[in-house]
This record gives sequence, structure tokens and C-alpha cells, in this order.
Amino acid sequence: MHRSLRPQLRRLVVAALVSVSAVAFAAQQPPPAAKPDTPEITAMIAHLRATVGPRWESAVHFWCEAPRANRADDPPIPPTKILDEVYAIGNSGTTVYVVRTSAGLLMIDALGSGNPQATEEQLNSQLLPGFRALGLDPAQVKIILVTHGHADHFGGASYFQEHFGSKVYISTADWAVMENPARGRGGRGGARTPIPRHDGDIREGEPIVLGNLTVTPVAIPGHTPGSMAFIFPVHDRGKAHVAAIFGGASLTPQTLSDEAFQTYVASVMHFRDATRRAHVDVVLQNHPLMIPIQERIDALKTRGRRDPNPFVVGAAEYQKFVDVMEGCSRVNIARRTL
Repeated sequence: MHRSLRPQLRRLVVAALVSVSAVAFAAQQPPPAAKPDTPEITAMIAHLRATVGPRWESAVHFWCEAPRANRADDPPIPPTKILDEVYAIGNSGTTVYVVRTSAGLLMIDALGSGNPQATEEQLNSQLLPGFRALGLDPAQVKIILVTHGHADHFGGASYFQEHFGSKVYISTADWAVMENPARGRGGRGGARTPIPRHDGDIREGEPIVLGNLTVTPVAIPGHTPGSMAFIFPVHDRGKAHVAAIFGGASLTPQTLSDEAFQTYVASVMHFRDATRRAHVDVVLQNHPLMIPIQERIDALKTRGRRDPNPFVVGAAEYQKFVDVMEGCSRVNIARRTL
């Protein structure tokens, strides 16, 4: 995986890198006091809500009206097989996906925290028990893809490297984020969660292959300079589908600089193009706060033989999900300018 990003994507990454200091791209600043929305912004939200329809009401409410960060007390989800070869483990705020292939398991993200004790607790109370509950062998995790360089996504990866020989792939840009965490993203001045070895680079347009699975990375700088999305084929009751994870979603838009936010919006548009071309019809998120994962898991439990899979939304509906990301981003930009 060594080919360069296409020129326009390189410009996105450069814009992300220069928008803040090199070691604190996504530094978490105290959010300013919220001001009442103007009639113009209220109208923008109402129009978006009407356009995307009731399926995405929770996403509109979260991103446009009530964003929040994931928290340590987000309730665990029951480890669940959500598609023929895809399993979900973690909690309602941060979810790991494990994909079964003909050559072992591929895991997307690894839970964790900037605090090593909290990371160990998640590993022992959620991640490893989740594997056992699903009948999966963690020693079969051959590759871990880290969506971006914050500890709540890479925290458990070192354990898998040390105990099972898993290879960890991360974007080059976010390796620097991991080595130099901003305040609130790794605990400057105290004990830090160990950083995994950087076994390989994730780059736009360079497929990651494990057995019969091919994952297509999409560069989405903004939340961090090296945030990545992943597109990959899946099956539901034997029928082929395409899933995507936007791995750099901004949960708290007020923490991004103006420049980073503009880069983020450009990344959403780039992601739209990639998912449209790939006919993505399955929605997965590593932070599923805006599309509550527990509700979908509950629906799977009572799913009848003819009932749809709640994670399979259709290509047109998936684009409406992207509409929410774009629309609410523009709402938050308008809040800064009106």
C-alpha cells in the first residue's frame, strides 16, 4: 500500500494539516455557550428533516440539534451477528465491527480510551467477552483497521498485536495524531494508552485484502487529518450488499476550527461520490449515536423470515444519510457566520 493519494485528496489532507498546529489538529476546546438558532437556521433544519424523511430523524436531531461525544457510560450492546459475515461488539457510543473472511477475521477499530485503565476495562468487559459470546476466536484477527488516531478507536489494538499477532493498519497522517495526542485525546501529563505498532499504511484507492474480502479505503480528513472511511461487500441471508463506515464523523462540531470544518464538508462530499459509485446500501458507524444501534439490534432479534435487515437501508436511503451529514454540517457552519 504505497501509491500516492490523488491530487485533490492530497489537497484535502494538506488543508487539514495546516488548519491547526501539527500536534493538536483536533484539540478539544471548551464549547462556546449555545445561542438560540435564527429563523434561517431553523428553516434549514426543517427543510433537511422533510427532505430525508422519518428514517433519519434521529440522525438529524443528533447532528443538527443535540450533538455529544461518546462517553464512558454509554451502555454496552449485546454482541450481535448483524450480517452473514459481520459482527458488532462494544457499546452504544463506540462500536467495533468484526468481519469473517476466508483467511481469518478483520476488525475495524478496537475500542479503548486515552486512559490505560479504562482501555483495559473495555477490553476485558466488552471486546474479549464479545468474541467469546459470538463464538469467534480473537487469535484469528489478522488485520485491524483503525479509522482514525484517537484512543477510543485504537486503544485495544496493542493487546491484539501482542497476544495474537494481529497487524494494525492506520493512515500515515494519523500516526502523528496518535504519537502527539491533543488534550482530552490521550491524557497529556499522565499515563497514556499504548500506541500499537504501525504495521501498514491505509491510503485512498489502495485496497486492503484479506482472503475473499476487499476493503476500499476513502480518505475523509477533517475530524483528524488522516480519518478514513471503508467500503466493503457484505451479505444478508446470502444476498449481496455493500456496507460503508464513515470513520471520522464529527460528534461535536463546535470543537473543529473553521478550516477543519470546511475540510470535513469537502470530505463528506467526496464520501458521497465514493458511496454512490459503489452502490452502498448498508449503514454502519463506529460511533452509532446518530443511528441508535441498540434499536437495530432489537429489531434483528424479532426479525421474521420476510422482514428486512435494519442495517440494510437501500442505496437511495444511504444517500439520505449522507445528506444528513452534509446538511447538518452546513447548519453548523451557518451558526458560525449568521
